[in-house]
Amino acid sequence: MPEITTLLTYLAVLTGFVFFPGPSILLTLARASTSGTRVGVATSLGIALGDVVHTVLAVVGISAVLMASAQAFWVIKMLGAGYLIWIGLRSLLEKPDTGLTRARPITARQALRQAMLAEALNPKSALFFLAFLPQFVDPARGTVVLQLTVLGLLFILMGTLATMIVALAAGQVSAFLRGNPAIQRWQGKVVGTVYCALGLRLALQER
Repeated sequence: MPEITTLLTYLAVLTGFVFFPGPSILLTLARASTSGTRVGVATSLGIALGDVVHTVLAVVGISAVLMASAQAFWVIKMLGAGYLIWIGLRSLLEKPDTGLTRARPITARQALRQAMLAEALNPKSALFFLAFLPQFVDPARGTVVLQLTVLGLLFILMGTLATMIVALAAGQVSAFLRGNPAIQRWQGKVVGTVYCALGLRLALQER
């Protein structure tokens, strides 16, 4: 199991990630505000199922790398750190999209299937899990599989909590985002800073 300070740091970082209006939040919001709360909840669950797929693949893949070589695992972590810094810099420099995409009305079943497939087949999500989870794993703390599983489940639970809240309060959230473009402007800067900090944290720690 990860130590308590690592888990607290991880949860703090997750809170910043999942509650900022990123793609999952905006998709859930668009579905709920267009097709109703039930469809918004189905979208939230679909995203969670897609993230389960990424967690399983990350656990299997990263564990296999560690079993093959501790040095290879270190290389994976360093590549992950570099990837986090790269997407962090992109987020800092990217111009925000202040328009809230509206989705066409669909059924809850369609929303669940579409959200699950979109998340599970998203290569950016796969890369994120492979880069993000190892940063909080310490092979000296015990079974890597268990650590990765705990971290992945916490990610899924926190992300689902955020999208569920959005689905249940779609009207109010939509009005708030539309009336506060500053949220969109600062989103990339805050999230980008967190990404860069995570990558630098590992690089400096290993030295």
